[in-house]
Amino acid sequence: MTASLTAAITLDHVSIRFGDFLAVDDASLQIAPGEFFSFLGPSGCGKTTLLRTISGFIEPSQGRVLLDGRDMQGIGPNKRPTALIFQNLALFPMMSVADNIAYGLRVRGLSRRARNAKVEELLDLIALPDQGGKRVDELSGGQKQRVAIARALAVEPKVLLLDEPLSALDLKLRQHMRNELRAIQRRVGITFIYITHDQGEALTMSDRIAVMNRGVIEQVGDGRSVYEAPRTAFVASFVGENNAFIGKVVASDSGIAVVETPIGLLKGRNARGLVKGSEAVLFIRPDALQPNPPAGHQWIGGRVSEMAYEGSLTHVAFSAGDIGQKITMTLGRSDAGAVPAIGTEAAIGYPVEEALVLPRESFGRD
Repeated sequence: MTASLTAAITLDHVSIRFGDFLAVDDASLQIAPGEFFSFLGPSGCGKTTLLRTISGFIEPSQGRVLLDGRDMQGIGPNKRPTALIFQNLALFPMMSVADNIAYGLRVRGLSRRARNAKVEELLDLIALPDQGGKRVDELSGGQKQRVAIARALAVEPKVLLLDEPLSALDLKLRQHMRNELRAIQRRVGITFIYITHDQGEALTMSDRIAVMNRGVIEQVGDGRSVYEAPRTAFVASFVGENNAFIGKVVASDSGIAVVETPIGLLKGRNARGLVKGSEAVLFIRPDALQPNPPAGHQWIGGRVSEMAYEGSLTHVAFSAGDIGQKITMTLGRSDAGAVPAIGTEAAIGYPVEEALVLPRESFGRD
């Protein structure tokens, strides 16, 4: 790979081994300056290993990491134009907020006056003006997150690396901090690289996402393309809720594949051009399914087994076929009344173009 002159970070065929274990397998991509880029995947997929490699704590076993076109081989973390925020934030609990933010500046020898001016600027940025005198252990979880960001930004890195920094927060605060992080990134304009296993975080904050599985980058794209046009069965199953039907392609024509599954023949978009006889998985999002489907939809019969009311949404589970495969349908308030009672038979269906047929090989590896 030739490094782009505009790429903040280039991963050039990076592989990372720990003994016989291959943690990252031939990762190549470019991250643009000012981009909010996320690595998304389950625990153990290699995303944090890649982050630590970019930051300089791990050297690649093979390949190169380039920052602004410069090969980082042999250059330690303290010499790279990056700053890393860990999961536990690593703030000094007995220090004041201002002293925490100024710590890196003091190490670099800046004068007290320069440090104070920078701290005030950053306190305004993170919406904590006049809070510099507080101790860190007096802050809420969300405030601590913002202080950690300010401390990292104080040294003016070109790239900010964030390793699941919101994982310890409760749901509502985590959702609030997503917006805070994105807003801060837009204001400062530097490259953010974010590690998460939470698809909601990745989809709502990122310009682009790399979905990883067992050390392999399976797909890179913006949130919409990753969600609506997954390239592999793993990506389809990991990003968002999906009903998966394993089977074999028995016919293919005009971009539509017919898949023989344990609950019958199902049709869907043949996104990867699979031929007859191919092992496949057909995916249908729960919100693509409808009760009492009109003519032209793919029909599925089943028995209503569960129902969960969630305010604006109702989640309905069906048991289909001789194997009793579970199928989940999600309905809005206007459609929720169309579902029969639990234990009764029902017809559900979907527009054929809303289902996606993908190769089976990466399905269920994690």
